[in-house]
Amino acid sequence: MALKTPEQYEESLRKLKLKVYLQGELVENPVDHPIIRPSMNSVKATYELAQDPQYEDLMTATSHLTGKKINRFCHLHQSAEDLVKKVKMQRLLGQKTAACFQRCVGMDAINAVDSTTFEMDRKLGTGYHERFSQFLRKMQEEDWTVDGAMTDPKGDRSLAPSKQADPDLFVHVVEKRQDGIVVCGAKAHQTGAINSHWILIMPTIAMGKEDADYAVSFCAPADAEGIFYIYGRQSCDTRKLEGGSIDVGNKQFGGHEALMVFDHVFIPWENVFMCGEYEFAGVLVERFAGYHRQSYGGCKVGVGDVLIGAAALAADYNGAAKASHIKDKLIEMTHLNETLYACGIACSAEGHPTASGTYIIDLLLANVCKQNVTRFPYEIARLAEDIAGGLMVTMPSEKDLNHPQIGKVVEKYFKGVASVPTEDRMRILRLIENLTLGTAAVGYRTESMHGAGSPQAQRIMISRQGNLEQKKQLAKRIAGIS
Repeated sequence: MALKTPEQYEESLRKLKLKVYLQGELVENPVDHPIIRPSMNSVKATYELAQDPQYEDLMTATSHLTGKKINRFCHLHQSAEDLVKKVKMQRLLGQKTAACFQRCVGMDAINAVDSTTFEMDRKLGTGYHERFSQFLRKMQEEDWTVDGAMTDPKGDRSLAPSKQADPDLFVHVVEKRQDGIVVCGAKAHQTGAINSHWILIMPTIAMGKEDADYAVSFCAPADAEGIFYIYGRQSCDTRKLEGGSIDVGNKQFGGHEALMVFDHVFIPWENVFMCGEYEFAGVLVERFAGYHRQSYGGCKVGVGDVLIGAAALAADYNGAAKASHIKDKLIEMTHLNETLYACGIACSAEGHPTASGTYIIDLLLANVCKQNVTRFPYEIARLAEDIAGGLMVTMPSEKDLNHPQIGKVVEKYFKGVASVPTEDRMRILRLIENLTLGTAAVGYRTESMHGAGSPQAQRIMISRQGNLEQKKQLAKRIAGIS
């Protein structure tokens, strides 16, 4: 197969027996549930664009394992050019969906696990890399969406995994058998988990010897026995149940997060890629985080493009587009957005090969990229809200606009520029609301803060990668200090 069609992807999800709880109820059909469906549409777009010759160069790649054309989301980066194309692809998809398209985390996970297992085998004599390569072949051939799962609930942040009052607050091995392992625990904030075919589990922090049972990496089918999901709540999510097309802001696309629970899940040895090798847990975390922080220089920029466009349209519809302060705010939004993109491209262009041959980004620049992402989208959103005006959050509903009696009143008093239909003005304001405050804010504003690690996590990495001692030597040489 190698490249699934959008229709094949949707049909493949229907065959899964996922156990999903949403607002206290077990969901019988996640694919068609009105709250979940927009997020599935976003993933579906990654399959649709891969079929379009116009986007073939960005959306597809040649497998280094088989020589076949595959979806880039299933690809191991073989050059700095691959890393650059990844960021460009993510910007494209952000522009097309104005939402989280969810496959980035799996792509970042496979690249991190590949190089880490290779180096683990070389040092310790384990056989994890070949196992992983076999999984990757299947992933590429079937064009699977894989959910990379790293973040544990963590409980008391001051305590190591093995010191927690409840051992399940970090995913861990509870039994080793001749044919595999049994795991318990949970992964939180799991982007796109319910739209995935497989999950790829990784440890969430560097660990010591006492935490060896928590140093575990493996893959499992998303509907494996013992795995269930609790769907995350988002602001304004029940608007999707109303059946309209205005108030939801972005009717077609969305994203989702879920708590993924492992209740004594059996994993055969062939699907285990780390089991007790605690000294490599930190390496895997650092590499995955680096790749994922690079990703934000693409996906968030694409969504930012849509938000900037929406703000510019709001100014047009308000009759304020010629005001100098509006022009200046749009320039500032563009400057901030392109700065994020520049960081994403820079850390990619400075990429280099790991021992396995897979390319990794410049980790310092990737962390600088994500540090900027924790700030700039907030300012872009603030400026968009400024330009849009208060009507963005005080407008009557779509039902009021369509009401036989009061609809004409809404039409009359919420019109901006006379030539622009009131409905168009309402639609663009609702889109801005969705991107800055509503369900899409999870994949844009708030995720910009906490996705791929909190701001402090990047600052720690910047401190490690900044090479202050080298900079001191540069200063000493210039100053004439021996």
